[in-house]
Amino acid sequence: MKKIALVFVLAVFVPSLVLALLAVRSLRDQQLILERQQSLLYQGVADSMAKEADNLLGRMQHEFGEQVETLLANGQAPEVARSFDERLRPTCAAAEVGFAVTLNGVLISPSPVSRPAAQLFCADFGKFLGNRESAEVYSWKTKNGANYNNSKLIVSDNAANSPAQSPVAANDLEQLTKNSNLGKGQQLRNVYPQQGAPMATDNNAQQISKVASSEAEFRELVGDETEGTIARFVENKLNVLLWHRSPHDTNLVFGAELSLQHLKENLQPVVEQLDPALCGDIAVALLDDTARPVAVSKAGFQANWKHPFVATEVGEALPHWEMAVYLLDPEKLAKSAQTLKLTLGLLIVMLLAAIGAGGWLIVTDLNRQLALARQKTDFVSNVSHELKTPLTSIRMFSELLAEGRVIEPEKRQSYLNIITAEASRLTRLINNVLDFSRMERGEKKYNFQKCDLVDLVRETVETYRPHLESNGFRVHATWPESAVMINCDRDALAQVVVNLLSNAEKYSHGQKEIAVEIGSVPEPLPHVEVRIMDCGTGVPRGCEERIFEQFYRAHDSLSSGIQGSGLGLTLARQIARAHGGDVAYRPREGGGSCFTLRLPLGAFTGSKSQAESTQ
Repeated sequence: MKKIALVFVLAVFVPSLVLALLAVRSLRDQQLILERQQSLLYQGVADSMAKEADNLLGRMQHEFGEQVETLLANGQAPEVARSFDERLRPTCAAAEVGFAVTLNGVLISPSPVSRPAAQLFCADFGKFLGNRESAEVYSWKTKNGANYNNSKLIVSDNAANSPAQSPVAANDLEQLTKNSNLGKGQQLRNVYPQQGAPMATDNNAQQISKVASSEAEFRELVGDETEGTIARFVENKLNVLLWHRSPHDTNLVFGAELSLQHLKENLQPVVEQLDPALCGDIAVALLDDTARPVAVSKAGFQANWKHPFVATEVGEALPHWEMAVYLLDPEKLAKSAQTLKLTLGLLIVMLLAAIGAGGWLIVTDLNRQLALARQKTDFVSNVSHELKTPLTSIRMFSELLAEGRVIEPEKRQSYLNIITAEASRLTRLINNVLDFSRMERGEKKYNFQKCDLVDLVRETVETYRPHLESNGFRVHATWPESAVMINCDRDALAQVVVNLLSNAEKYSHGQKEIAVEIGSVPEPLPHVEVRIMDCGTGVPRGCEERIFEQFYRAHDSLSSGIQGSGLGLTLARQIARAHGGDVAYRPREGGGSCFTLRLPLGAFTGSKSQAESTQ
C-alpha cells in the first residue's frame, strides 16, 4: 500500500502541484499578456491606417503627374512652364503654389513678383530649387546606390528646425538622445506610446524615428527619377512638394506645394474608417509634426496626445506625423486583466480541487479494493474451512456406521442426524456461494407467485428447529392467526430466513435463545416484518452497515471459532431488495441483535397472534 501511495504521489500529485505553481506564477503576468495582445491588435489598426494615409499621398502624386501631362498635351513645354502656377491652380484644388524649374536651377514659375503666396514660396524654396543650397534629407540613399526610396525624400532646412525634437525639453532630449544612442541624422519621435512596437526589445529604441537625415541638393534629389515627393520643414512648418518630370522635356521639373488644409481634409476619411467593432474601445487620431490632432475618429475626443497606447509613423512623405491609437477607457484593460486573472485563478483552484478529490477517490477506492481483495482471500480460507468441517464430520460418522462399530440404536440415530445436519449445512453453504455468483453475474432469476408468508416462515423455522434444539437452543416463535399474502419467490425467502437463523445461531455466544416474530407496519407504507432476534453480544459499533457487505465479517478470523463465509447477510439483503423490501439490523433491547426482513404487504388480515414456545 505504501509503495502504491508513493507511486501515486510521484505520478499525479507532484506534477499537478508543479503545474499549479507555474499557473499561479503566470497569473502575475496576465495583465502584461493582455496588454501585449491588445497592443498587437491596435498596432495593426495604426499600421493599416498609416499605410492608407501614405497611399493617399501616393495617389495625389500620381494624379498630379496626370494633370501635368494633360497641360503639356495642350501646349508646348516652355510655354506651359512660364505660366504653370496660373494653369495648375484652377485644375488642382490641392495645389497651393505650382512651380517649374530646370535641372540647371532656373526657376521659371512662379514669378517672385506675383501673388503673396508665390512670393513666399520663392523666398523659401528659391535657393533650394536653384541648387544654390543643400538641404537635410531623411531616408535618402546616395546616388551610387541608384535608389532614392521611391523618390519620396524628406528634407529640412537644418537639424535645429526639425519639429521632432521641439516637443521635448532640452534636458529630456539630451538624456533620451544619450540613452537611445542616436546615430547621425537620427531624431526622436514626438509621441511616447505606452506599449510601443510589439517586437521592440528596448523602450528607448521605440522612440527613435524610422527616418534618418543626410544633406543633398535638389538636382541630386531628382536624379534620374520621373516623379517624387519632398517634405521640407521651414521655420518648424511642414511643406510638402510634389514634383513630376515629363518625357516631353526631361530638363524641366514641374511641381506643386500642397495645401496642408486640403491634405488634412482628405486624411479625415482615412481616420473615420475605423472598424465599428472597435469604436467602443479606442479612438484613432492623426497627429501632425507638433503632436496636435489633425483628424480624430471620434468627434469631441480629448486625450494626452503625446501619450497614445500605440502609434505608427505615417511615412516619409509626412515626416513626424503619427497615426495614434488611444483607449477610451484606460481602466477597462486593467479590469479585464483582473477579471481574467480571477477567472484563471478560480479555474486553477477548481482543477486542483478536482485533482485532490479525484486522488482521494482513487485512494479510497484503492483501499476498498485492497480490503475486498483481503476479504476474498479470507473468504476462500473460510469457505475451505466451512467445507472441510461438515465433510470431516460426514466422513467420520459414515465410516463408523459403515464399519459397524456403533451397535446402540440411539447412537446410530444420533450419528445419522449429525450426518443429515452437516449435509444440510454443506448444502446451504454451497447454495449461498452459487447464488452469490449468479447475482454478481446478473443471472439470478426469481419465480414470483402469491404465497402465505406466515406459512413460509413457520415451515422454514420448523424445518430448522431440530438442528437448533440439538445444539441446545430454545426457539420462541410468534405467528399471526391470519394469513399474510405476499408476492414472492418462496425458495428465495426461505433461504433468507435460514441465513438469518444461522446467523443468530453462530453469534449467540452462550445465550442460546432465538425469537421469531411476524408483524405488520402500516406506515409509511404498509409492509410486513419478520424479526429474528438473538441474545448474543450484537454487532460492534460502526459495523452496522458493513456486515451486509460481501465477504465482510464483524469477527473475521478463523481463530474466533465462528463459522461462516461472509455471504449470508449479503445474499439476504439482495434477495429482500429484489422483492421490493430490505433487511436491516438494530440492537435488541437487553442485549443481542435483531435482524428485520421487511417486505411490501400484498394482503394482510387479522391482528390476533398466538405464541409458541419450545424449551
